[in-house]
Amino acid sequence: MSRLLHVDSGPYAPPSPARELTALSADGARLHVEVHGPENAPAVVLAHGWTCSTAFWAAQIRDLAADHRVIAYDQRGHGRSPASRACSSDALADDLEAVLEATLAPGEQAVIAGHSMGGMTVMAASARAAFRAHTAAVLLCSTGSSQLVAASTVVPLKAGRTRTWLTRRVLGSRAPLGPVTPLARRILKYATMGPGSAPHMIEACARIVHACPRKVRHSWSQVLDLLDLDHGVRELDVPTAVIVGTADRMTPPAHSRAVAAALPHCTGVTELPGIGHMTPIEAPELVTGQIRELVRTHIQVVSEESA
Repeated sequence: MSRLLHVDSGPYAPPSPARELTALSADGARLHVEVHGPENAPAVVLAHGWTCSTAFWAAQIRDLAADHRVIAYDQRGHGRSPASRACSSDALADDLEAVLEATLAPGEQAVIAGHSMGGMTVMAASARAAFRAHTAAVLLCSTGSSQLVAASTVVPLKAGRTRTWLTRRVLGSRAPLGPVTPLARRILKYATMGPGSAPHMIEACARIVHACPRKVRHSWSQVLDLLDLDHGVRELDVPTAVIVGTADRMTPPAHSRAVAAALPHCTGVTELPGIGHMTPIEAPELVTGQIRELVRTHIQVVSEESA
Protein backbone atom coordinates (compact mmCIF):
# COMPACT_ATOMS: atom_id res chain seq x y z
CA MET A 1 0.00 0.00 0.00
CA SER A 2 1.35 3.39 -0.89
CA ARG A 3 2.08 5.68 2.03
CA LEU A 4 0.48 8.47 -0.01
CA LEU A 5 -2.87 7.03 1.03
CA HIS A 6 -2.14 7.97 4.64
CA VAL A 7 -1.47 11.18 6.49
CA ASP A 8 2.05 12.40 5.78
CA SER A 9 2.84 14.42 8.92
CA GLY A 10 2.15 14.36 12.64
CA PRO A 11 1.85 11.43 15.08
CA TYR A 12 -0.27 9.31 12.72
CA ALA A 13 2.07 9.48 9.74
CA PRO A 14 3.51 5.97 9.29
CA PRO A 15 7.19 5.98 10.30
CA SER A 16 9.79 4.40 8.02
CA PRO A 17 10.88 0.95 9.24
CA ALA A 18 14.46 -0.03 9.97
CA ARG A 19 13.88 -3.00 7.69
CA GLU A 20 11.11 -4.84 5.85
CA LEU A 21 10.63 -8.50 5.09
CA THR A 22 8.10 -10.97 3.78
CA ALA A 23 6.85 -13.80 6.01
CA LEU A 24 5.40 -16.88 4.30
CA SER A 25 2.32 -18.35 5.95
CA ALA A 26 1.44 -22.06 6.02
CA ASP A 27 -0.53 -21.86 2.77
CA GLY A 28 2.08 -19.74 0.99
CA ALA A 29 0.39 -16.38 1.66
CA ARG A 30 2.93 -13.56 1.67
CA LEU A 31 2.80 -11.14 4.60
CA HIS A 32 4.37 -7.70 4.61
CA VAL A 33 6.33 -7.20 7.84
CA GLU A 34 8.02 -4.06 9.18
CA VAL A 35 10.64 -3.95 11.93
CA HIS A 36 11.28 -0.69 13.77
CA GLY A 37 13.78 0.21 16.47
CA PRO A 38 17.01 -1.35 17.74
CA GLU A 39 17.56 -5.03 16.92
CA ASN A 40 18.68 -5.99 20.45
CA ALA A 41 15.75 -4.32 22.24
CA PRO A 42 12.74 -6.07 23.83
CA ALA A 43 10.29 -7.20 21.14
CA VAL A 44 6.71 -6.04 20.63
CA VAL A 45 4.46 -7.50 17.90
CA LEU A 46 1.46 -5.49 16.67
CA ALA A 47 -1.54 -7.11 14.92
CA HIS A 48 -4.04 -4.66 13.41
CA GLY A 49 -7.76 -5.08 12.88
CA TRP A 50 -10.25 -5.47 10.05
CA THR A 51 -9.80 -2.95 7.17
CA CYS A 52 -6.64 -1.50 8.73
CA SER A 53 -2.88 -1.86 8.15
CA THR A 54 0.46 -1.30 9.87
CA ALA A 55 -0.26 2.44 9.54
CA PHE A 56 -2.90 2.03 12.23
CA TRP A 57 -0.14 1.58 14.81
CA ALA A 58 1.84 4.67 13.77
CA ALA A 59 1.62 6.38 17.17
CA GLN A 60 2.67 3.24 19.07
CA ILE A 61 5.52 2.49 16.65
CA ARG A 62 6.81 6.06 16.81
CA ASP A 63 6.97 5.98 20.63
CA LEU A 64 8.01 2.38 21.29
CA ALA A 65 10.71 2.17 18.60
CA ALA A 66 12.96 4.43 20.68
CA ASP A 67 13.76 1.52 22.99
CA HIS A 68 11.87 -1.54 21.69
CA ARG A 69 12.08 -3.68 18.57
CA VAL A 70 8.60 -3.17 17.14
CA ILE A 71 7.31 -5.71 14.64
CA ALA A 72 4.16 -4.77 12.73
CA TYR A 73 2.61 -6.73 9.88
CA ASP A 74 -0.25 -6.38 7.43
CA GLN A 75 -2.94 -9.03 7.80
CA ARG A 76 -3.50 -10.94 4.54
CA GLY A 77 -5.32 -8.77 2.00
CA HIS A 78 -4.65 -5.63 4.01
CA GLY A 79 -1.99 -2.98 3.49
CA ARG A 80 0.85 -4.46 1.44
CA SER A 81 0.00 -8.12 2.06
CA PRO A 82 -1.64 -9.62 -1.04
CA ALA A 83 -5.20 -10.94 -0.79
CA SER A 84 -5.77 -14.67 -0.42
CA ARG A 85 -8.76 -16.89 -1.04
CA ALA A 86 -8.24 -18.33 2.43
CA CYS A 87 -10.04 -16.11 4.93
CA SER A 88 -10.57 -17.78 8.29
CA SER A 89 -9.54 -17.61 11.91
CA ASP A 90 -7.12 -20.48 11.24
CA ALA A 91 -5.48 -18.41 8.50
CA LEU A 92 -5.09 -15.51 10.95
CA ALA A 93 -3.39 -17.88 13.41
CA ASP A 94 -1.14 -19.30 10.68
CA ASP A 95 -0.11 -15.79 9.70
CA LEU A 96 0.77 -14.70 13.22
CA GLU A 97 2.82 -17.85 13.72
CA ALA A 98 4.67 -17.15 10.47
CA VAL A 99 5.48 -13.58 11.56
CA LEU A 100 6.73 -14.73 14.96
CA GLU A 101 8.96 -17.40 13.42
CA ALA A 102 10.33 -14.99 10.81
CA THR A 103 11.21 -12.19 13.22
CA LEU A 104 12.04 -13.69 16.62
CA ALA A 105 15.03 -15.82 17.56
CA PRO A 106 14.46 -19.33 18.97
CA GLY A 107 13.26 -18.95 22.53
CA GLU A 108 12.82 -15.18 22.23
CA GLN A 109 9.55 -13.84 23.61
CA ALA A 110 7.56 -10.72 22.77
CA VAL A 111 4.58 -8.80 24.02
CA ILE A 112 1.82 -9.12 21.43
CA ALA A 113 -0.83 -6.42 21.06
CA GLY A 114 -3.90 -7.08 18.95
CA HIS A 115 -6.61 -4.59 18.06
CA SER A 116 -10.09 -5.84 17.04
CA MET A 117 -9.45 -8.59 14.45
CA GLY A 118 -5.83 -8.51 15.63
CA GLY A 119 -7.04 -9.51 19.08
CA MET A 120 -9.09 -12.28 17.49
CA THR A 121 -5.91 -13.37 15.72
CA VAL A 122 -4.25 -13.79 19.12
CA MET A 123 -7.22 -15.81 20.39
CA ALA A 124 -7.12 -18.02 17.29
CA ALA A 125 -3.39 -18.68 17.76
CA SER A 126 -3.46 -19.12 21.53
CA ALA A 127 -2.96 -22.92 21.49
CA ARG A 128 -0.34 -22.91 18.69
CA ALA A 129 3.16 -24.05 19.54
CA ALA A 130 4.95 -21.06 18.00
CA PHE A 131 2.61 -18.62 19.72
CA ARG A 132 3.21 -20.18 23.12
CA ALA A 133 6.96 -20.33 22.59
CA HIS A 134 7.25 -16.66 21.59
CA THR A 135 4.63 -14.89 23.72
CA ALA A 136 5.43 -13.35 27.09
CA ALA A 137 2.22 -11.34 27.50
CA VAL A 138 -0.70 -9.96 25.47
CA LEU A 139 -2.69 -6.76 25.17
CA LEU A 140 -6.20 -7.12 23.73
CA CYS A 141 -7.65 -3.84 22.46
CA SER A 142 -11.31 -3.37 21.53
CA THR A 143 -12.05 -6.95 20.62
CA GLY A 144 -14.40 -9.87 21.20
CA SER A 145 -14.49 -13.62 20.76
CA SER A 146 -17.99 -14.39 19.42
CA GLN A 147 -21.46 -12.95 18.67
CA LEU A 148 -19.85 -9.88 17.11
CA VAL A 149 -22.70 -8.88 14.82
CA ALA A 150 -25.50 -9.52 17.31
CA ALA A 151 -23.81 -7.43 20.00
CA SER A 152 -22.73 -4.52 17.78
CA THR A 153 -24.57 -1.24 18.36
CA VAL A 154 -23.57 0.36 15.05
CA VAL A 155 -27.24 0.20 14.02
CA PRO A 156 -29.14 2.30 16.61
CA LEU A 157 -31.97 -0.15 17.31
CA LYS A 158 -32.94 -2.37 20.20
CA ALA A 159 -31.07 -5.69 20.26
CA GLY A 160 -32.84 -8.41 18.32
CA ARG A 161 -33.24 -10.05 14.93
CA THR A 162 -33.93 -6.82 13.04
CA ARG A 163 -30.82 -5.08 14.36
CA THR A 164 -28.67 -8.15 13.71
CA TRP A 165 -29.99 -8.45 10.15
CA LEU A 166 -29.32 -4.79 9.41
CA THR A 167 -25.90 -4.83 11.08
CA ARG A 168 -24.87 -7.85 9.03
CA ARG A 169 -25.73 -5.99 5.84
CA VAL A 170 -24.04 -2.76 6.87
CA LEU A 171 -20.79 -4.38 7.96
CA GLY A 172 -20.84 -6.89 5.10
CA SER A 173 -21.62 -4.39 2.38
CA ARG A 174 -19.83 -4.84 -0.96
CA ALA A 175 -20.21 -1.14 -1.80
CA PRO A 176 -17.01 0.85 -2.36
CA LEU A 177 -16.22 3.38 0.33
CA GLY A 178 -15.03 5.93 -2.19
CA PRO A 179 -12.94 9.01 -1.41
CA VAL A 180 -12.53 10.41 2.09
CA THR A 181 -15.18 13.13 2.09
CA PRO A 182 -16.71 15.10 4.99
CA LEU A 183 -19.70 12.75 4.92
CA ALA A 184 -17.42 9.69 4.94
CA ARG A 185 -15.59 11.07 7.96
CA ARG A 186 -18.87 11.60 9.83
CA ILE A 187 -20.04 8.08 9.07
CA LEU A 188 -16.73 6.53 10.11
CA LYS A 189 -16.62 8.58 13.30
CA TYR A 190 -20.14 7.52 14.26
CA ALA A 191 -19.49 3.83 13.61
CA THR A 192 -15.98 3.44 14.98
CA MET A 193 -14.90 6.37 17.16
CA GLY A 194 -15.90 8.25 20.27
CA PRO A 195 -17.87 11.51 20.08
CA GLY A 196 -14.89 13.59 21.22
CA SER A 197 -12.43 12.23 18.63
CA ALA A 198 -10.18 14.95 17.22
CA PRO A 199 -10.31 15.70 13.47
CA HIS A 200 -6.74 14.49 12.88
CA MET A 201 -7.62 11.13 14.47
CA ILE A 202 -10.71 10.78 12.30
CA GLU A 203 -8.70 11.69 9.21
CA ALA A 204 -6.06 9.07 9.97
CA CYS A 205 -8.65 6.33 10.54
CA ALA A 206 -10.62 7.27 7.43
CA ARG A 207 -7.58 7.17 5.17
CA ILE A 208 -6.52 3.78 6.52
CA VAL A 209 -9.99 2.17 6.33
CA HIS A 210 -10.82 3.59 2.89
CA ALA A 211 -7.56 2.15 1.53
CA CYS A 212 -8.74 -1.42 2.24
CA PRO A 213 -9.99 -3.12 -0.98
CA ARG A 214 -13.73 -3.69 -0.86
CA LYS A 215 -13.41 -7.40 -1.75
CA VAL A 216 -11.06 -7.88 1.19
CA ARG A 217 -13.37 -5.88 3.46
CA HIS A 218 -16.34 -8.05 2.45
CA SER A 219 -14.51 -11.39 2.69
CA TRP A 220 -13.28 -10.74 6.21
CA SER A 221 -16.68 -9.39 7.30
CA GLN A 222 -18.09 -12.85 6.59
CA VAL A 223 -15.45 -14.44 8.82
CA LEU A 224 -16.18 -12.01 11.66
CA ASP A 225 -19.92 -12.64 11.31
CA LEU A 226 -19.48 -16.35 12.11
CA LEU A 227 -16.55 -16.04 14.49
CA ASP A 228 -16.49 -18.18 17.62
CA LEU A 229 -13.19 -18.07 19.48
CA ASP A 230 -14.45 -18.55 23.03
CA HIS A 231 -12.26 -21.65 23.26
CA GLY A 232 -9.25 -19.59 22.18
CA VAL A 233 -9.75 -17.20 25.08
CA ARG A 234 -9.64 -20.08 27.54
CA GLU A 235 -6.38 -21.29 25.93
CA LEU A 236 -4.71 -17.88 26.20
CA ASP A 237 -2.61 -18.84 29.19
CA VAL A 238 -0.25 -15.86 29.38
CA PRO A 239 -0.63 -12.57 31.28
CA THR A 240 -3.22 -10.60 29.32
CA ALA A 241 -4.43 -7.03 29.72
CA VAL A 242 -7.68 -5.83 28.16
CA ILE A 243 -8.61 -2.32 26.96
CA VAL A 244 -11.96 -1.11 25.60
CA GLY A 245 -13.68 2.21 25.08
CA THR A 246 -17.05 2.79 26.70
CA ALA A 247 -18.32 4.30 23.41
CA ASP A 248 -17.25 1.32 21.29
CA ARG A 249 -20.11 0.43 18.93
CA MET A 250 -18.23 -2.27 17.01
CA THR A 251 -17.21 -4.40 19.99
CA PRO A 252 -19.03 -2.94 23.00
CA PRO A 253 -17.52 -3.28 26.49
CA ALA A 254 -19.60 -6.39 27.25
CA HIS A 255 -17.28 -8.30 24.91
CA SER A 256 -14.16 -7.25 26.79
CA ARG A 257 -15.73 -8.06 30.14
CA ALA A 258 -16.66 -11.55 28.91
CA VAL A 259 -13.18 -12.12 27.49
CA ALA A 260 -11.56 -10.94 30.73
CA ALA A 261 -13.76 -13.25 32.80
CA ALA A 262 -12.75 -16.24 30.67
CA LEU A 263 -9.01 -15.52 30.50
CA PRO A 264 -6.82 -17.81 32.64
CA HIS A 265 -4.48 -14.92 33.56
CA CYS A 266 -6.15 -11.54 33.09
CA THR A 267 -4.05 -8.72 34.51
CA GLY A 268 -6.88 -6.20 34.35
CA VAL A 269 -9.56 -4.52 32.25
CA THR A 270 -9.30 -0.82 31.42
CA GLU A 271 -12.49 0.90 30.24
CA LEU A 272 -11.84 4.28 28.64
CA PRO A 273 -14.71 6.78 29.08
CA GLY A 274 -15.96 8.25 25.81
CA ILE A 275 -13.47 6.35 23.64
CA GLY A 276 -14.71 4.35 20.65
CA HIS A 277 -13.44 1.30 18.82
CA MET A 278 -10.17 2.76 17.52
CA THR A 279 -8.35 2.79 20.87
CA PRO A 280 -4.74 2.86 19.59
CA ILE A 281 -5.51 6.05 17.64
CA GLU A 282 -8.02 7.60 20.05
CA ALA A 283 -5.98 6.91 23.22
CA PRO A 284 -2.44 6.41 21.92
CA GLU A 285 -0.53 7.23 25.10
CA LEU A 286 -2.60 4.87 27.22
CA VAL A 287 -2.30 1.97 24.76
CA THR A 288 1.43 2.53 24.42
CA GLY A 289 1.75 2.76 28.20
CA GLN A 290 -0.01 -0.59 28.63
CA ILE A 291 2.38 -2.21 26.17
CA ARG A 292 5.38 -0.72 27.95
CA GLU A 293 4.12 -1.97 31.30
CA LEU A 294 3.65 -5.51 29.95
CA VAL A 295 7.20 -5.45 28.58
CA ARG A 296 8.62 -4.17 31.89
CA THR A 297 6.76 -6.80 33.88
CA HIS A 298 7.00 -9.88 31.68
CA ILE A 299 10.12 -9.67 29.50
CA GLN A 300 13.45 -10.21 31.18
CA VAL A 301 16.08 -8.00 29.56
CA VAL A 302 19.62 -9.34 29.81
CA SER A 303 22.33 -6.68 29.57
CA GLU A 304 25.35 -7.22 27.31
CA GLU A 305 27.62 -7.19 30.37
CA SER A 306 25.77 -10.03 32.10
CA ALA A 307 25.05 -12.04 28.95
